[in-house]
Amino acid sequence: MARLLFWRLLRTALAVWALASGVFLLSRHDVNTALQLAQPEAADLRTGAGTPAARQAQEWATRRRLGLDVPLFYVGRHVPAHAVEGQWHWNGTNNQYHQWLRGVAHGQFGTSFRTGEAVTARLGRALLFTVPLTGSAALLAAVLALWLAQRLAARPAWLGPVRGALVGVHALPLFVIALVLLLLFANPAVLAWFPAYGLDQSTDADLDVGSQLADYLWHLALPVAALTLSALPGLTLQLEASLAHELGSGYATTARAKGLAGRAVIRHHALRNALLPSLAQLAELLPALVAGAVVVEVAFALPGMGRLLAEAAAARDYPVLMGGVLLTGAARLLSLLLTDMLYFWVDPRIRWQS
Repeated sequence: MARLLFWRLLRTALAVWALASGVFLLSRHDVNTALQLAQPEAADLRTGAGTPAARQAQEWATRRRLGLDVPLFYVGRHVPAHAVEGQWHWNGTNNQYHQWLRGVAHGQFGTSFRTGEAVTARLGRALLFTVPLTGSAALLAAVLALWLAQRLAARPAWLGPVRGALVGVHALPLFVIALVLLLLFANPAVLAWFPAYGLDQSTDADLDVGSQLADYLWHLALPVAALTLSALPGLTLQLEASLAHELGSGYATTARAKGLAGRAVIRHHALRNALLPSLAQLAELLPALVAGAVVVEVAFALPGMGRLLAEAAAARDYPVLMGGVLLTGAARLLSLLLTDMLYFWVDPRIRWQS
């Protein structure tokens, strides 16, 4: 088991490294636009203000500040002046990729092109909002889906309306769910129960810890509800269908023939087998919520990871994007690893075969 876990972790690390390296190398093809946006007098330089020498000196200073004055990779193609074709040669370790990779190994993702601030600091502040948001939504969606699917599998009278409502919510895009919640519960014309924005401004130094926590949860209620509602229908419908299939099998019929109640058959016999197909959905749950956080954080004006990456993409702030790609890719691949571990726990036959 330990050996298998080691190789899975190694493959996960290699996959994240390959993904981030590919994005890093591709991002450098648009470095000239990023340079223009990163320069302090970008508007004047684009309109041609200043002498050509001053513009060239400013561009060179920006390149040195951002570490773009060295070759891109270990090998490169150098084209001499007045030459048609260049020659490939070895650049050594003094290149952009090596500097970036060495910084990542030390937990440093570079400096933002846009603000000149360390990427780790910007990502850290954004994660303070995104991790509670996505973590709470994932936990609520999983727990509610587990509870609701078991109730629906018992075939109550309200099965049809609830299933229809779940299908309807599942068909709605996330931004529609967020807007509906805003219009219903953060609208003075309807119900102004929750704030529409201001999570980053909700901390008041005069309040005690309990009041600050209550205010934080009050601001987080609608964003968490939007993400939970977007993930809940898919998880519930899949698990309910798996439970219905398991309840029609021979061992469930035998359990009922022995006198077990329907809920006991579901909880003690059918549920564990029905969870196997749903575990694959859990691997997609966290990445889907991270992607949905972009929509929710923009809709509710939250200063989280999704909003930060959206702004970085618009401004071509590639170091921030690279840090986001690393974190998102690691979350996706680690969720797949966690799903494999859950399969070992749920199905002993997989553990025996491994």
